[in-house]
Amino acid sequence: MAESQLALVTGATGCVGSHVVDVLRANGWQVRAMARTASANYPWNPGPGVEVVAGDLTDGAALRSAAQGVDAIFHCAAKVGDWGDVAEYSQANVEGTRHLLEAVSGTGLTRFIHFSSLGIYEARDHYQTDETTPPPDRHIDGYTQSKVESEKLALEYAASGKVAVTVLRPGFIYGPRDRTVLPKLVENLKARKVKYLGSGKQAMNCVFVRNLVDASMLALNVPEAVGQAFNITDGESVSKRRFIEAVADGFGVPRPGWFKVPLWLARPLASWMESGARARGDKQPPLLTQARVKFLGLNLDFSIGKAKRVLGYAPHTNFETAMRETVASYHPGR
Repeated sequence: MAESQLALVTGATGCVGSHVVDVLRANGWQVRAMARTASANYPWNPGPGVEVVAGDLTDGAALRSAAQGVDAIFHCAAKVGDWGDVAEYSQANVEGTRHLLEAVSGTGLTRFIHFSSLGIYEARDHYQTDETTPPPDRHIDGYTQSKVESEKLALEYAASGKVAVTVLRPGFIYGPRDRTVLPKLVENLKARKVKYLGSGKQAMNCVFVRNLVDASMLALNVPEAVGQAFNITDGESVSKRRFIEAVADGFGVPRPGWFKVPLWLARPLASWMESGARARGDKQPPLLTQARVKFLGLNLDFSIGKAKRVLGYAPHTNFETAMRETVASYHPGR
């Protein structure tokens, strides 16, 4: 890549965004890295070739300013979680995406890589579900609702010819620099709060962060990817039990005990807990939510055949190696 090319990376201090910054720099791109504050703790070297700009997804002016003059956008930032005001998720994830799309509409942007989620599919068991299955209009929580709406918005801009958008739908992202999801799982395992919902043999739709970033670089350079959405996972059969026990063993915390909550009980129990928490105005989610039932109890198996055919995607790092590298990044020498 020519050194003059400039990419904007939103969420640049996060797990995905920071790895995107690293790979872009390795490929000769100049990077405009967007972080919540200019004094953030950077996972990458903020030296020559990386311009840091402050701003978040609710700051439309900052987003529009950051998008000026760029050749490509990697939109990694999002408000995440399985609990909270739907309007707050919409403001960050839908309106934030709209500001970026408007800022580069009709400018000839090389590519707008929009990081969506496999969560946009219906909350049911999936067996090699591919991109021909449309996502539902309504979802079980504010995060997934906002992700399906922001993805739909991005693809509308692509269909109109205004912005060259490609959508990536990653599964559960794990890897070095994750400061939220994996540490929380480890904390809950340590406190013995994690229970299998059902057998634990259900498929986990996981993707190692570097495999995901590889897919984004392929999407940047494949003309046929414009206006398309792609499921992205490790392409390997990994059960809930295998994933969770790998985390527990790697971090030296207890595996979940023998007690299992049957799915027929977990679903109504989650609804009851959510209703009570909302009635009380709780700021934190209850122990069990519909999103957690989906994560721990449903078979989440998605096809990556389209990504292989169109992008040439071939996950380079298998689960065993990826988990070993992930654990080592938190505990050097282990």
